[in-house]
Amino acid sequence: MSNSSIRDVDDPSGNGVYRRITLRLIPFIFICYLFNYLDRVNVGFAKLQMLDALKFSETVYGLGAGIFFIGYVLCGLPSNLALNRFGPRRWIGVMMVAWGTLSTCLLFVTTPMEFYTLRFLTGMAEAGFFPGIVLYLSRWYPNQQRGRIMALFMSAIPVSGLLGGPFSGWILNHFAAGQGGLAGWQWMFLIQGLPTVVLGLLAFVLLCDKVQDARWLTPQQRERVAADILADERSRPVQGKASVASVLTMPFIWILGFVYFCIQAGVYAINFWLPSIIKNLGFSDALVIGWISAVPYLLAGVFMLVVGRSADLRNERRWHLVVPMLMGATGLIIAANFSALPLVAILGLTIATMGALTSLPMFWPMPTAFLSASVAAGGLALINSIGQMAGFLSPYIVGWIKDQTGSTDVALYSLAGLTVVGSLVALRISRQPRVTSTVTA
Repeated sequence: MSNSSIRDVDDPSGNGVYRRITLRLIPFIFICYLFNYLDRVNVGFAKLQMLDALKFSETVYGLGAGIFFIGYVLCGLPSNLALNRFGPRRWIGVMMVAWGTLSTCLLFVTTPMEFYTLRFLTGMAEAGFFPGIVLYLSRWYPNQQRGRIMALFMSAIPVSGLLGGPFSGWILNHFAAGQGGLAGWQWMFLIQGLPTVVLGLLAFVLLCDKVQDARWLTPQQRERVAADILADERSRPVQGKASVASVLTMPFIWILGFVYFCIQAGVYAINFWLPSIIKNLGFSDALVIGWISAVPYLLAGVFMLVVGRSADLRNERRWHLVVPMLMGATGLIIAANFSALPLVAILGLTIATMGALTSLPMFWPMPTAFLSASVAAGGLALINSIGQMAGFLSPYIVGWIKDQTGSTDVALYSLAGLTVVGSLVALRISRQPRVTSTVTA
């Protein structure tokens, strides 16, 4: 059945049905991703009390924080293939219950090995969530709608930066006296972990595996969306089988993974080092540092939504990705070059945060536009896993350079250069990848 034959006479553009889908799905997915990000990085706040309480060294903490990403990278691809096999509703729910439980269990840690094990297992459990959500949204929105939707979904990252720090700090201070026999850092894992378990259970009820199961849409609306998705699927040039071997042998996926790695290297460096960089600019009060750190995330959230809307209105992807990447690089260079001028350096960090975080949602419409549904299940997971390696490497490299030079300036220049390289690779990716033949394994 053609698109034109099933258009709603009251909604010929289809905006009404996609607005209805957005109001139904995105708020819940946004909250899930918000807690996903909190559960991933809250160990950085727990560190303020946890290390002294358990007599852990900085090395123990660093390994425990980083080992999360090893489990994440190892399980990203098989987890997303499992989602494709068992259905998004079930698998997303299972993942959230699993990582929420494991994150909560961090409150029982007493030895380094327990810390390492739980962080590694939490990374394994979380691995398929983000690429799974990207795959899930590609089954509800055609490519021309995804820039705005990805920006709405991923605005949870700057929101977590705005709310997560003050919330975690409040928990640590409020429960510092050890109420209920638990220390503040233990209460933080409990309060931020249990809601994820509840959200996982709700996923079984609130999510639908596919458009055809959405009883809250009319039959005509379901047919309209299914036809849009089918037409979008047929236009994707990279076809193949949903197997590990086929995905691993596609150069185009590795190229996209490299671009995503370049983006994430800047994002994670900002996430883990922004407060320290601000402190090095001459600000010593923790509350002042917290408020200054919130400004780049606030502006990044607004900029992310504006660019996402622009990308959809113009139906243009590459420049809406490349320009924010170059903004991120420029901001890092400004911050490094004017480190003696706090206001200018903070402006540079703000530009860097706006560009780096906006690059994330602007990146994902590109692979979902190129990869067929069968390839996307594994391909999106592999791309995400390559990018998440930056979560382990980027903060470590920044710290190592600072130890060697006594400054973060060289690290910021290095990350800026890497981001520029990634933007040039992204720019060279044509609207249709060169390899369009079916890949089998």
